[in-house]
Amino acid sequence: MNSLKALIFDVQGSTTDFRSTVAAAARAIAADRAPTVDWGRFVDDWRRQYRVSLDEVLAGSQSWRPVDRIYRLALDEVIEKYDVRFLTFDERERINFAWQTIAPWPDAVEGLHRLKRKFKVVTLSNADVSAVINISKRGALPWDAIFAAEMVGTFKPDPRTYKLALRYLGLSAGEAMMVACHKYDLNAASDLGLKTAFVARPLEFGPNGDVDTRFEDRFDINARDFLDLAAQLGC
Repeated sequence: MNSLKALIFDVQGSTTDFRSTVAAAARAIAADRAPTVDWGRFVDDWRRQYRVSLDEVLAGSQSWRPVDRIYRLALDEVIEKYDVRFLTFDERERINFAWQTIAPWPDAVEGLHRLKRKFKVVTLSNADVSAVINISKRGALPWDAIFAAEMVGTFKPDPRTYKLALRYLGLSAGEAMMVACHKYDLNAASDLGLKTAFVARPLEFGPNGDVDTRFEDRFDINARDFLDLAAQLGC
């Protein structure tokens, strides 16, 4: 790892706990009007619908659009499914904005500060640049720079996203490491020659969520969290 100079982080899921934050916001806005709704499952279905839309863009069947709008359109569909049509336009906008307030995992801020002593730490998110800025300011995430797929008009795992980060960092692929809890993200980065660090996030979809947390030898590092990653990288 002597040549490693930068760590490139996924944000939603890997660095932040979107499920808890967004579910809490939706629950608070709905108040006592939907006492039987499982807002955690609501967010899970919303996230799945968002991913479908991203894949349609990557397949060329839909044109690129900001993630904020993708989430907003998907929200209306999930609202219909859960029969919470009483939510007003303003309330839906507020629930949608919760994606820009998602809180860091408990280990994230300390882990990033430790890693930053030795490496450049940057983002590479499918979320919009403005959203990543809002998330980072709110959560005190100490990035050296913010990069997002929006900057090349596509989404991960399109190779152009990883090349964007490398270009602005001024580094070769072998000098950077992609850090994520999503293996598709790491696979795409590895195909371009980046080093990879898998960070398990077993609670990404809640305590009973179906999450792949298996450590695999094909990744350069397997870590329990950012603190474990920092320890393994000598920080």
